Amino acid sequence: MASSSSDPDKLMAKADKLTKLSFTRWNADWKSATSLYEQAAIAYRFRKDNEKAKDAFEKASKGQEMISSPWDAAKHMESAGALAKELARWNEVSDFHRRASELYRECGRSQPASDALAKGASFLEDNTPEEAIKMYDEACTVLEEDGKEQMAFDLYRAAASLYVKLEKYSDAAATFLRLGSAADKCNAINSQCKGYLSAIIVYLYAHDFQQAQKCYNDCSEVPAFLSSDQNRCAMKLLSAYEEADAEEIKRAAQSSAINHLDHVVIRLARKLPTGDLQTIKKLAADDGEDSLDENDLT
Repeated sequence: MASSSSDPDKLMAKADKLTKLSFTRWNADWKSATSLYEQAAIAYRFRKDNEKAKDAFEKASKGQEMISSPWDAAKHMESAGALAKELARWNEVSDFHRRASELYRECGRSQPASDALAKGASFLEDNTPEEAIKMYDEACTVLEEDGKEQMAFDLYRAAASLYVKLEKYSDAAATFLRLGSAADKCNAINSQCKGYLSAIIVYLYAHDFQQAQKCYNDCSEVPAFLSSDQNRCAMKLLSAYEEADAEEIKRAAQSSAINHLDHVVIRLARKLPTGDLQTIKKLAADDGEDSLDENDLT
């Protein structure tokens, strides 16, 4: 191997020269330059020079775009994103993976496009969870728009888990309901019912009994949920709350229907009851009286 081939700095310099126009070079030679950028990127990565490897992969991606190869451009963008993660460049992680997703979509490939966003989100979970949630949401949307909701189930769960971590319980519940809606479209009844029960538990944990009750009523209009174990579990929980029966709540929270939910939801269920049960009982009683008044035609 020639010395220039083993020196990534020389490879980069040569590639940069091939892409610059001058009086003697009227057309950039992107094909040759891209090959050199790729060689340099691999050499830098082998040397553990992540900074230069990241830049080389970014340039290699640009080169693949210039020679009309968006698939390879996307692959290089993902490589740059992984190196940005090693360097703790969190803004670049999201930028590179979003760009990779766009390039995959140019190829008409929704699954890799979603995967690129999800991978970026997973890199960001611990350091910038809000941005990670946005990327999970975008990853779900890519699949939804292509009618591939079933491929997004794990992404909904990941986003909901992060919302719980951030104590954004309404958003977590809404995400579980979104999972339920997506599952309904592809007739995944078990996942649908688990999503609905998860949302109800999240509302109860957040001391929002009224929203939990409303959620239960809405979900019970779905025949698949109405006849499910998850429905029976939710009904037992809500009835125990209405009676302010802490022991019954704890028993219901140990049910097999809850044991098969996501770990983040199981942990919340095991902490029930939260909030002032007597206040909840009074609210439930007041709601019942209001309902009677609304139906009083005398």
